Amino acid sequence: MGGFVRWPMYLSILLIVMNVLIYFVNIKSGLLVSAGLLIYIGIAALLYRRNKPQILNELIAFANQYDLLEKRILDELALPYAVMDMGGRLIWTNKIFSEITGKNQFYKKNINTIFPDITADKLPSQNGKEITEISTEFEDRIYRVSMQRVSLQDVIDQTEMLEGNSENVSLIAMYFYDETELKEYIQKNEDNKLVVALAYLDNYEEALESVEDVRRSLLIALIDRKITKYFSNFDGLVRKLEKDKYFLIMRQSSLEALKEQRFHILDEVKTVNIGNEMAVTLSIGIGLNGSTYLQNYEYSRIAIEMALGRGGDQVVIKNGNSITYFGGKAQQVEKTTRVKARVKAQALKEFMSTKDRVVVMGHKITDVDALGAAVGIYRAGKTLGKPVHIVVNDPSSSIRPLMAGYMNNPDYEPSMFIDGEQARDLVDNNTAVVVVDTNKPSYTECQDLLYMTRTIVVLDHHRRGNEVIQNAVLSYVEPYASSTCEMVAEILQYFSDDLRLRNIEADCIYAGILIDTNNFSTRAGVRTFEAAAFLRRSGADMTRVRKMLRDNIDSYKARAEAVRTADIYRDYFAIARCPSDGLESPTVVGAQAANELLNIAGVKASFVLTSYNHEVYISARAIDEINVQVMMEKMGGGGHINIAGAQVKASQDEVEDMLKAIIDELYQEGDVN
Repeated sequence: MGGFVRWPMYLSILLIVMNVLIYFVNIKSGLLVSAGLLIYIGIAALLYRRNKPQILNELIAFANQYDLLEKRILDELALPYAVMDMGGRLIWTNKIFSEITGKNQFYKKNINTIFPDITADKLPSQNGKEITEISTEFEDRIYRVSMQRVSLQDVIDQTEMLEGNSENVSLIAMYFYDETELKEYIQKNEDNKLVVALAYLDNYEEALESVEDVRRSLLIALIDRKITKYFSNFDGLVRKLEKDKYFLIMRQSSLEALKEQRFHILDEVKTVNIGNEMAVTLSIGIGLNGSTYLQNYEYSRIAIEMALGRGGDQVVIKNGNSITYFGGKAQQVEKTTRVKARVKAQALKEFMSTKDRVVVMGHKITDVDALGAAVGIYRAGKTLGKPVHIVVNDPSSSIRPLMAGYMNNPDYEPSMFIDGEQARDLVDNNTAVVVVDTNKPSYTECQDLLYMTRTIVVLDHHRRGNEVIQNAVLSYVEPYASSTCEMVAEILQYFSDDLRLRNIEADCIYAGILIDTNNFSTRAGVRTFEAAAFLRRSGADMTRVRKMLRDNIDSYKARAEAVRTADIYRDYFAIARCPSDGLESPTVVGAQAANELLNIAGVKASFVLTSYNHEVYISARAIDEINVQVMMEKMGGGGHINIAGAQVKASQDEVEDMLKAIIDELYQEGDVN
């Protein structure tokens, strides 16, 4: 309106200036122009006065129609749209929003009464993000909800009614985008992704040997049919690679169905029996979500290696960097052949022969098994004429009696036992680092040593977990073995004809087997007794070992207190707390108490919690039905199917609650009868 009136005034001024200039040229002409100018100004003023109300009315009508048009566009917008205050209370909604939700356009309640997923913490805050997005479902439709904070401060500043109001007033504009079809297509694409798997029969040769010759082909045919039919029911393709190896391809949706059934094929294969004394067990490694098909195959290869390294009879799924385990309930059958031990012994000899020195280390808080295995490797290195050092940072009370025999002994160097700092100064590329009784780098006495040399050897009897020593040139991990000392005793028999164990060394290795088998009552197989017989022939004495392994009175009382105060949870699980005050090695006492609790009738698994170094150490034991390794892995630990443990940074009450939740989960999944 202002511009419409302003331009005729500017033109009038221009005419007046021209009129003045004409006066300088000719006065009569100037008078004539002045008369015309006065007439023009009079007519213009008359027209302006007459048309001003009409122009104002037209402008007001246009503005009103524009506002109605804008409101109508929002109201009839095909996109669901709503306005609400900063607390989430609805102020106004358009028609399509009302149609979808069944609420009228002036429904004044909070948005979470319609969409429970849209809670107060997900709304844009006054001082936080201006735009937030979430996904929600409503009546079988999936919506992406975009919420934008809109400030009204500029409007308030121009309104005299709210003058002096310094508070920043805002509203939230909310849009709904229907992504149901998009999500369905994405899900279909995910479901149809290729999944690669490898299936191995764990004990093929041993199972065949237990069947008559004429029935062997029938046993093989039954197993092949069982595996092929099972995966064919889930739209999977099965191809036999070797006599005991299968290659599988399936869709990801089929894998999800298998996971829901928790891979019944593991139990079904065991039911194949035509007179074979030994049940056949199956291991499966599955790879998915790799960038290429080749990477999926590589994932499956890594997964099957982990399944076999953990003892077999289980499924390992490698999905990118995450790994999931199923099964693993059966005890691994001990191999009757020692070919693998002989091959590993020769390989170990070659690696140690080419290096200047050997450094041996076990896990943190070195126990008798780790020390005994380290002493065995010490003797192997000395047989080759190499300097050998054993890394022990803080000797516990359980190993001090064993170490005492080497201290101030003229037959052994003072540098036989070193700590982590001394080891860092010794290790270089000409050093062979031998890790015993653990395959997790974070559990070793000095993890830095693993990155200071390329020659790393791992000897362990614990099942592999997600964390493994990656750069080992020789890895000998056998979950069937009772202890690392048993494995080392076998290696020493094939290491060299010149190797002779001394009595004190045989005692130490024998003690490791004795402790890990709980006096040969658990996990002791034929090869365990053969290793013990070798050590006895080498000079191990039961009386000396027993005297070295005796407890002091405080440890005995603490163990008895843990057993006395144990609670039985859900009829089968013993949970106890071991006092640690005044004990030099409370974790060892906790492990002993866990073994004791298994002697109680009806107990299927025992768990002892021990506070030590601002952490709670869990010692878990089972006889046969419960897989405590899987339970401890859920708490960040691991171990064997019936001997496992974990370390948790929390209070004992919190750890006990976590443990009970895992036990409850076992019941829900049907893993406990």
